[in-house]
Amino acid sequence: MTIPPVATSRLNLSPPTLSDIPDLYAFLGDRDAMHHTHHDESFATCRKRVLVHEWRRRHDGFAPWVVRRAEQQDIIGWGGLYIDPFDQGWGPELGYYFHPKAWGQGYASELARAAIDFANDFTAIETLSAFAHPENSPSRKLLLRHGFKHVDFVPAMNRDRFGLSLHRG
Repeated sequence: MTIPPVATSRLNLSPPTLSDIPDLYAFLGDRDAMHHTHHDESFATCRKRVLVHEWRRRHDGFAPWVVRRAEQQDIIGWGGLYIDPFDQGWGPELGYYFHPKAWGQGYASELARAAIDFANDFTAIETLSAFAHPENSPSRKLLLRHGFKHVDFVPAMNRDRFGLSLHRG
């Protein structure tokens, strides 16, 4: 099956290239911007994270996309579906990481909808997990709006875990 390019009305989603990593590191490496999730301590750590996820794409058929605004084509985020190679055991997840300039504009919601649709249309995923820091109210609201249900609190991660059963057919 050929998978078409993924886009929303305002976003283009694509696998990352090596040349995208500096733009990704600009926010993935920013401790303040990523205070509710992980941040990459160095450019090398960011590069490794992106490349390992790309290896998983070949194995799983999905991994985080680079998120570009359709009109400007600037990189504003990274996310989508993935099985975390650095913290395995949670199964397929939905995640989203955005540059602060993109916060509050609904881009994460567009990415989440595109990822859920992709999971339904192009994968055999039955259940998605997602995590949100207890103080990250916008992320928690986004997950609930997209049909995720609160599952539990994971103390070791200091995150609430959410789950979504995908509908087939």
